Amino acid sequence: MVPARNDTALLALQRRLGYRFNAQGLLMRALTHRSFGAEHNERLEFLGDAVLNLAVSSLLYERFSGSDEGDLTRVRAHLVREDSLHRVGLHLGLPEVLRMSEGEARGGGAQRASILADAVEAIIGGVFLDGGFAPAAEVVRTLFGDIIQATEAESWTKDAKTELQEWLQARRFAVPAYRIVATRGQAHAQTFEVECAVAALGLAERGEGKSRRTAEQEAARRLLESLKASDQPGGPLRS
Repeated sequence: MVPARNDTALLALQRRLGYRFNAQGLLMRALTHRSFGAEHNERLEFLGDAVLNLAVSSLLYERFSGSDEGDLTRVRAHLVREDSLHRVGLHLGLPEVLRMSEGEARGGGAQRASILADAVEAIIGGVFLDGGFAPAAEVVRTLFGDIIQATEAESWTKDAKTELQEWLQARRFAVPAYRIVATRGQAHAQTFEVECAVAALGLAERGEGKSRRTAEQEAARRLLESLKASDQPGGPLRS
């Protein structure tokens, strides 16, 4: 089990955040997975998600004064998605300080993308409760500022799931349905196979990935490619 306290690692974490908690108990709760005990981080995660979205929105508003709502929404979604938060969690060294049950730890929980992403949001929620919005926004700037400054508007693209949904809605079809077809591998190194289907068209494609979200994106990309090919003059959707 991850030790209940590791003061050196906790101090190093706060240095990376650029914020020292007044109430260390809030930090400990933010680092506690539900498998460890009743005082876990899920409520802080809920709060931190909202704070993160607002703070990132403010940074994007400053950085891209000429961009429209759609562009800003897409880049925000990219920045706050699980994969991005997972990388932030690794950069912060969260696997060293997360508190979880022995079983969860043996299963590789301290490296799991969803757990690290949730902990990052919980920490931001903890900073908000400990010091208010301004310090929390500054922590978000510390974690995401360089990425945002290095981002160019021209590089923004819609993710496959969003583009597929918009493609279907423009043609008055219902949104696609996603389901997990198979899960393979050990708990800490799983591969997901997901099916994306449009019942009204009788079409479906499958995708694989190291997370459910990645697999869904791959399945959506493949289905979108099939739909675009079929939508060409003479294709089955136009015949």
